[in-house]
Formats: sequence, C-alpha cells, structure tokens
Amino acid sequence: MPPLILACLAATWVIWGSTYLAIKWALVSFPPYFQIGSRFFLAGVLLLAYSRLIRRERLPTALEWRNALFVGVLMLAAGTGGCAFAEQTIGSGIVVAFVAVVPLLVSVVNLFFGVRPRRIEVVAMVLGLAGALLLSRGTELRASPAGLAALTLGTIGWAAGSVLSQRRWRLAPGSTGYASEMLCGGAFLLVLAGIRGEVPQWPPEPLALASWFYLLTFGSLVAFSAYMVLLARAPASLATSYSFVNPLIGLLLGVTLDGETIRPGEWFAVAWILSGVFLLLWQRGREPGRAA
Repeated sequence: MPPLILACLAATWVIWGSTYLAIKWALVSFPPYFQIGSRFFLAGVLLLAYSRLIRRERLPTALEWRNALFVGVLMLAAGTGGCAFAEQTIGSGIVVAFVAVVPLLVSVVNLFFGVRPRRIEVVAMVLGLAGALLLSRGTELRASPAGLAALTLGTIGWAAGSVLSQRRWRLAPGSTGYASEMLCGGAFLLVLAGIRGEVPQWPPEPLALASWFYLLTFGSLVAFSAYMVLLARAPASLATSYSFVNPLIGLLLGVTLDGETIRPGEWFAVAWILSGVFLLLWQRGREPGRAA
C-alpha cells in the first residue's frame, strides 16, 4: 500500500489505542466537554494557521464552514465528547464493545449511498469485532443510564459523520477542511461545557496536564487528521479498523509499560483481531491500482 496510507493506519491504531487512558487521566483536572472541546479548538487554530501560512491553502467557503459544523458536531461533540462523558461512569469493557461496532455502523450508513462492503471486508470486520469483544471480557463492566445514552449517541454520531463528510457534507480541501471541522466541533463542545458549568481544576494535576497536551498534539493534530485522510483515500472498513485494533494496542501498552500480564484467553482474542486486520490489508493490496 502507499506509504501515506500505512502511516495513517499506524497513527490511528497506535495513538488512538493510548488515548482512552489519556482521557481518563486528563479527567482528573479537565471535565469531559471542556477537555475535548479545548484541545480540538486549539488544534483547529494551529492547523488552520499552518494551512494558511505554510501551505497557502484557501479559507473554507460559507458552505464548507456549514458542513464543518455539521460534521464536527456529529464526530467530535457527539462522538469524542460523548465517549469522554461516558468514561466517567462506564467501565472500559463497555466502551471497547461500543467502539468496536463502528466499522459495521459505517457500512450500514454507507448502504444509503449505494456503497456495499465486499464479503471479505464483512468477514474481516466480524473477526475484528469478535476479537475486540473477547479482549474486553473480564474487564470492568459498570455502567450508568446517562453514560450508556451518551456512548450510544456518540457511536452513531461518529459513524454518521464519518460517512457524511465524504458523501454529502464535503469539507474544504486539504488540511484546511480538517482544521475547520476541529474548530467548529471544539467550539460547540466549549459551549456545552459552559452550559453544564464545567470548570477545569487550577492548577491542574501534572499528569492530567501532560495527558491533555498529548491528546492535543497526537490525538487531535496527528491521529484525527490521519483518520480523515483514510476516510478519503481508503475503504471505510480499513479506515475504521482502529476500533478493534485499539484494544490490542492498549493491551500491549499495559504489558510493556504497566507490568500487566496476558491471560491465555486473551491470546485467542489477539489472533481473531490480527486475522481480521490481515484480511483487510490483504484485500487492499489485491485491488487494481492500489498496490504500492
């Protein structure tokens, strides 16, 4: 595959595999909507400045700003913001289970636009989903009605926004489009934070502040931009493969950085996830004109 696609896959797999833990650490000092909104808004400002001053890209039109608002509300406010809100009252196992459904939801939304996944892509997504669910088995499964509602709406919003950003609500070309989406979604989240009366702790805990900066730079500027590139240049099943690879990355980080151990049943789940990923990569490499 082209190096750009491989680099974007690596970013969404590895970086987003670590952001769930970073969001939890940041919640100690930064409430959910303020945390997500502030980092995406600042990331949008930085990316827009880079696009204008360095790459000399044009500003979005009025229609493209409207589209950025629609997509930003669905993906960032409902999707990422809902996930952060849910993590306050929902165990990690349930979060993983919901997020792992994203590829199938994206495929369902794509059906309304006449885009059908290939059989091998469906098999790969089912394998990855099954592996992610097996990997989350035995983790904490506490939940609250409000957290479940936020996670449900967030998952649907993220899937719908992912498809509509490519099929109907087109963003401005290049990094300017990603910047406008971050600005609109981040601003909407900051308004929600103000309505809810969210106030960050000051001074913040050092670990919470470091986590917020990590989420700003790697989670927003790098990984989110990489995901938008994948949506535009790769099949939806491959672009959303992060959702069942992230639990695997989280497991590996826990083993290497936190001294955790892998139970025998988890090796079986790892094999299912890797087999689904292999099928997606193999199918991508076999498409005419797609090989590197």
